[in-house]
Amino acid sequence: MAILAPCAFLLPVGVVERILLLGTLLVVLIVELLNSSVEAAIDRISLERHSLSKRAKDFGSAAVMLALVLCGGTWLAIAGPHVVHWVRALAG
Repeated sequence: MAILAPCAFLLPVGVVERILLLGTLLVVLIVELLNSSVEAAIDRISLERHSLSKRAKDFGSAAVMLALVLCGGTWLAIAGPHVVHWVRALAG
């Protein structure tokens, strides 16, 4: 977030694209906070191993992974062509 948020303002993209870039970063943070709260609540209830507790934590981790995939795909689709153009300009 600390690296990509400033990059979103430096990229020559429109308002909608900039909102998508920043929005997906916020989605990752939101999902990570929700995952952390689920894990904290489960650990508060009991520290013993239970299959339902494991499943809840696994689902939270899967949600974070999906948010990261969404974020990465959005950044690749919007920022990728600009980065390729800059690399080609520097190389040639």
